[in-house]
Amino acid sequence: MKFTDRGIMALKPKSARYELWEDGRTGLGLRISPAGRKSWIYMYRHSRKARRMTLDTYPAMGLADARLAHAQAKKLLAAGIDPGAQLLERRRGERNAETVADLAREYLDKWARPRKRSAAEDERILNKDVLPAWVGRKAKSITRRDVIVLLDGIVDRGAPIQANRTLAVVRRMFNFAIERDILGATPCARIKAPAKENQRDRVLTAEEIATFWHGLDTAPMTNTVRMALRFKLVTAQRKGEVIKARWAEFDMGERVWTIPAERSKNGIAHRVPLSPVAMEILEIIHAEAGESEWLFPSKRTGRPITDEAVNHALLKSVSVIGMNNVTPHDLRRTAASHMTELGIPRLVVSKILNHADPSVTGIYDRYQYGPEKRSALEAWGRRLQGIIEGRPADNVVPLVTA
Repeated sequence: MKFTDRGIMALKPKSARYELWEDGRTGLGLRISPAGRKSWIYMYRHSRKARRMTLDTYPAMGLADARLAHAQAKKLLAAGIDPGAQLLERRRGERNAETVADLAREYLDKWARPRKRSAAEDERILNKDVLPAWVGRKAKSITRRDVIVLLDGIVDRGAPIQANRTLAVVRRMFNFAIERDILGATPCARIKAPAKENQRDRVLTAEEIATFWHGLDTAPMTNTVRMALRFKLVTAQRKGEVIKARWAEFDMGERVWTIPAERSKNGIAHRVPLSPVAMEILEIIHAEAGESEWLFPSKRTGRPITDEAVNHALLKSVSVIGMNNVTPHDLRRTAASHMTELGIPRLVVSKILNHADPSVTGIYDRYQYGPEKRSALEAWGRRLQGIIEGRPADNVVPLVTA
């Protein structure tokens, strides 16, 4: 039979399965089942034995593609390779290939959790946007277009910076797949971050600090979030280190908070002297937390409140507070900037912020700057009291807050 698309489409099923072969004894044939299913087949001999392989179904594989697959099979056969056995092996591999969910699980277990302090955020991003979009998909089936569509959807819902974060996680996950020989290429190649990120330089003025502090009292947020924001401003520590703090990390006698190495961003244990203002806030926090091991437990889960909860609460509250364009991280920058304004050396402020120092001097200098950090934070506490109570910084009474 001379195969043409019109002739193939006109073929009708019979009571029993039958086969038709292309003219010229090429070995390319078409099998028609009683149900009308049409499949491309190739009849050949390998190692002196007659064999046949099913290429694909029609019309999923059109006539032109069938002839191409047939030619490729003949080429393998000429090289001494059984094309049918190779096809079966490839299909078996495809059936057993890792899904995106499998890859995400392996990435989190083998790479993110052992190496990244933000592994929980990677997991959140994967569960929120990536896995629902690619549910059931094989990792190898994901294309650049799939990644672009995923990111566009996140941007369209008004979260362009989150789209950047998602791209970073997906790119790292697929690079991990290449390193583990799960995939041969990444679909993230040459994809640029969807949104431009500008480094923030927002520092609250003294007037804004007072507005912010007092505005928190009427802001639509839990007292747990409220006190976490205040404690962050007082201590100048990172949001993740604040909200995941445990009472076991605090020595109330020495008035020191030790952030353990496993929770510190640079992997080094960090001692934060506690000013009188910080100690007063801790008393309120303790009354709020009750018997929890955490300073800032969620009333719903009992676990620490999340980054997202703090961000969302502040975002909802800024208009009530009477401010705009304020993020939790601005509080840390504000505290640092006001300390340098007080004449505190940048090196001491850097030690309070626990910034990594990769210089040769930084590597060999193991001095903890404890007295200097305490003096600086107490000076910042006095300055903060003065701002909140409208008094000169050197003429204040202990801060009372509720």
